[in-house]
Amino acid sequence: MKNEPLILDGNQVANRIKEELKERVEQLVQNGVTPCLATILVGDDPASETYVRMKGNACKRLGIDSKRVVLESSTSTEELINVIRDLNNDPSVHGILLQHPVPHHIDERAAFEAISIEKDVDGVTMLGFAQNAFGQAAFPSCTPAAILAIMDEYQIPMEGKHAVVVGRSPILGKPVSMMLLNRNATVTICHSRTQNLDQLVSQGDIVVAAVGKPNFIQGDWIKQGAVIMDAGYNEGNIGDCDYDACYERASAITPVPGGVGPVTIATLLKHTVDAAEKTVN
Repeated sequence: MKNEPLILDGNQVANRIKEELKERVEQLVQNGVTPCLATILVGDDPASETYVRMKGNACKRLGIDSKRVVLESSTSTEELINVIRDLNNDPSVHGILLQHPVPHHIDERAAFEAISIEKDVDGVTMLGFAQNAFGQAAFPSCTPAAILAIMDEYQIPMEGKHAVVVGRSPILGKPVSMMLLNRNATVTICHSRTQNLDQLVSQGDIVVAAVGKPNFIQGDWIKQGAVIMDAGYNEGNIGDCDYDACYERASAITPVPGGVGPVTIATLLKHTVDAAEKTVN
């Protein structure tokens, strides 16, 4: 009889991180510093509005200030960069989050690059990516950091394992590949145009689903006993893996929702507190 897979409960991991942060926030406030995360929302995309509100509420519960900047969808790249520079120069702001995607006419990469590395708590700049690749990032991209935090919490070994990452975005697929490589995993990076994708995924001891397509990864692609980290979050609370089918073969799996997502937000808060502490240390 097959053992049931371990459900990797992200809420449990996130709650532990946030409990630790409470004490650190209290200590900072006693020293006259209230950690502050500035969130920038350009336009009125409903999903983005929801994400920003969730992050603001999470800040409030821990005593972290949330400075919300809402800009018209007609905002130009130059105007957005000027707003970011003002936040860079504001000593009361410790972290800056530009909610993406931004409207198509804005040069998103130029906007990300305007964020000061000291305040890049979401890990979106090229310098932050490079530091992460070298294992030196103060603030690695939040979702990749969340994936590793869950694996560490549940003591899932990475060293010597074959990790197959499906997805190559600059804030998820690529950085999580570097982080796994830095932990001595052997990493294969795949994407939507990879040939024989099912065969490559079937080799993975660890499969990271980060392709942004609901139920994309099929159960019969999964090697018996693989660990599945599903970082997908699609409409209807559906992950990038066909959960029920993958569950049958996995030794451990993240649910959607309640897996990687809560830990991503907790990681963003942790990075904001880390940044605030650097201003007093």
